[in-house]
Amino acid sequence: MTHIRVRIGALGLALLAGLAAPPALAAENPAATPTVEEQRLDRAAPQEILARSGFDTVAPEFVRALGRARSYAQAERLVERQGSRLWQRAVDRAQGRGPAGGDLSRDDDRPLYWARLGMTREVRQWQPEFGLSEARRAKLLAALERTSRGQDSIRYPRSQSQGKSESKRVKRILVTGFDPFTLDRDVRISNPSGATALALDGTVIRTADGPARIETAVFPVRWQDFADKTVERTLRPHLPHVDLFTTVSQGRVGRIDIERTNGAWRGGFPDNENLSRTETVPVTDPASQPQWTATTLPYKAIVAADTGRFPVYDNTSVTEIPAGGTDPVVRPEGPTAGSTARAGGGGNYLSNEIAYRATLLRDRLGLGGSLPGGHVHTPVLEFGAGNTDPASGTVTDAQFVRNRLDIIAQVRSILTVAADATGTTDTTDTTADVTD
Repeated sequence: MTHIRVRIGALGLALLAGLAAPPALAAENPAATPTVEEQRLDRAAPQEILARSGFDTVAPEFVRALGRARSYAQAERLVERQGSRLWQRAVDRAQGRGPAGGDLSRDDDRPLYWARLGMTREVRQWQPEFGLSEARRAKLLAALERTSRGQDSIRYPRSQSQGKSESKRVKRILVTGFDPFTLDRDVRISNPSGATALALDGTVIRTADGPARIETAVFPVRWQDFADKTVERTLRPHLPHVDLFTTVSQGRVGRIDIERTNGAWRGGFPDNENLSRTETVPVTDPASQPQWTATTLPYKAIVAADTGRFPVYDNTSVTEIPAGGTDPVVRPEGPTAGSTARAGGGGNYLSNEIAYRATLLRDRLGLGGSLPGGHVHTPVLEFGAGNTDPASGTVTDAQFVRNRLDIIAQVRSILTVAADATGTTDTTDTTADVTD
């Protein structure tokens, strides 16, 4: 999900036929045309991914459940329950619980993505006998998106009982990932950040200070969802109570980047709906909006540690329009005072934006000096040699799986290092004087 000034082909990526429903449920609705994302569902690769994971049963089972709803209230409860069930099923599969459902490796994030789209397509076209206004349909779709992404199931253990030593307190870590994207280039694509979220949700890592509980959520690759404040709604209740957070996305080939600075600019690369946005990141109270926000992750400790196979970098580069200037300039050492953002270290796509929104929220909540948080860019998840042609390649291979497993393991290791270093002085960022 990196800045698109580098050619897509060089980076690999830039973020840095559904089963038939009963006619009474899937009646044609001219006002409810499937979205661009949903239309991709009928291609061969998504159908194979669903079949080889057992998730091809999700949409048909959902349709049958919808058919039992006799009121909007029943439909709302059903959609929320089914969405939560899909998220938990994907987490369980990724973590080795229950049946695999097929020969697709358990670490794969794609079954969740395509199964969700099968469900949203059904809701979009559903015509229940009790009638459904478009406003209520939109609420059902929003509930399905929220619940099937783990956004409303972030749960941490209760605070320690009175008298328990502080050293025994369970630390709280919050991690976010993304859906697959650039699917018109290769519909087989997986996103290692989404796979990481599934693999780590609800797990415990051991740190120098004791156990730390990780909770995760996944976000869509859609500009409008971010403008609608989905990031802030999800993170706001939790940031005051966690010890560490990081947003995660797919970035550059062969490397991991700890992004030092995030910029308030959307660069216009098309999202999963093939829509573009080129503008200042839209946030509440734009009058007080900074051009830059900074990481408070302990990046020095992370970069210095041996966390895994891929090299890890402290990425300080940004693109700015200098104060008084008109043309963008690349600044390898970070932004200069009074400059206008054109790309953060993580570019100007939605990976940069989620990092910007999360760290801006941190700062607006008054947590900038105490809460470690920022963005981790994983390597691009590459298929094995001989399987790089979307037209003739297979949906998975041994190298593809190995790459994804290695990325997941290295993010887990980075979180352990960051949790161990929490409270150290290297969370201070040298660009802090230009972030407000």
